[in-house]
Amino acid sequence: MRITTKSEKQTIKLGRKLAQKFKGGEIVGLVGELGSGKTILVKGIAQGLEIKKTITSPTFVLMKIYNTNQKRIKGQIKTNKAKVIHELPLCRLCHIDAYRTKNARELVDIGVSEYLGEPHTVCVIEWAEKVKKLLPKKAIIIKLSMGKKENERKIVLTEHR
Repeated sequence: MRITTKSEKQTIKLGRKLAQKFKGGEIVGLVGELGSGKTILVKGIAQGLEIKKTITSPTFVLMKIYNTNQKRIKGQIKTNKAKVIHELPLCRLCHIDAYRTKNARELVDIGVSEYLGEPHTVCVIEWAEKVKKLLPKKAIIIKLSMGKKENERKIVLTEHR
């Protein structure tokens, strides 16, 4: 899917719309040069998950965890051979910035693996191209690039494969 946003506000709105579709366990890789809107998109995703905290890029700490009270995941528990479907909370947004990393191992060393694919968590990785080894085939890759006008962004959503 290809989208062009014409302002920061529209990029945030796109992030909110994407978040509405998340159920938990998603891994989203953001790819784009400095200033292409990666953190702005994450702000929108956080708003869509009803996170009230101010979102900033975790460039120097590498990872930030934000809690949410969303209830979106349909889970299944098997009890005495019966399946019980219930809602589980979508508890966290794990915001990762791989800009300063040399390789995926650095993120593994700080505990990122605990959150990747975790059913109560959505993980968003800025500079995902630097840590491709961490991305499963089902990861959502979003490529952002600057458009012709100052605040215009070209955004392409694909699966990792």
